[in-house]
Amino acid sequence: MTDAIKQAGLTRLAENRPQELAVKAQVLADRAVSWVLIGPLQTNKAALAANWADQFQALDSLRTAEALDRRLQALGRDMEVLIEVNTSGESAKHGVAPDQAADLARGLQAFSALRPIGLMTVAVNSSDEARVRECFRCLRQVQTQLRDDSVADSEWAELSMGMSGDYQWAIEEGSTIVRIGSAIFGPRP
Repeated sequence: MTDAIKQAGLTRLAENRPQELAVKAQVLADRAVSWVLIGPLQTNKAALAANWADQFQALDSLRTAEALDRRLQALGRDMEVLIEVNTSGESAKHGVAPDQAADLARGLQAFSALRPIGLMTVAVNSSDEARVRECFRCLRQVQTQLRDDSVADSEWAELSMGMSGDYQWAIEEGSTIVRIGSAIFGPRP
């Protein structure tokens, strides 16, 4: 995979797991690559994220925010973060409920190394376009609420929604970031 990345000239890459991100970031250390952690983060892995990621798109608790902020401050760096919102309501998915996003966003003001810039969601895994789009619209509504309420002095400009199977719908619904790894690299082994 690293050869494909180099040949394609990719400069912004994402990984679900902090351990895999750290390994790949070290392998590609000679390249100008920006790394994004898009999967959940256990507090005991905050050091990996702080060391290697430039952005974290799955922030879903103040506990994780505190652990990440502490590690970033120790390194003298900061990081862009996106709050993960569970717009599908599925219990197996990570993220805060849409009505809890503002509370988490307000809580982030206590952490000087975290720069909230947007929201992220994983839509329901369905071929039903209406159900998938409903998840994306819900995230846009949360964004509008945060902007209207001027929460955390952020514009909440980024909406990370849409993956390889539904990114076209996500773009039509206002996505500014899509996650299309399997469309480029194929399914995970």
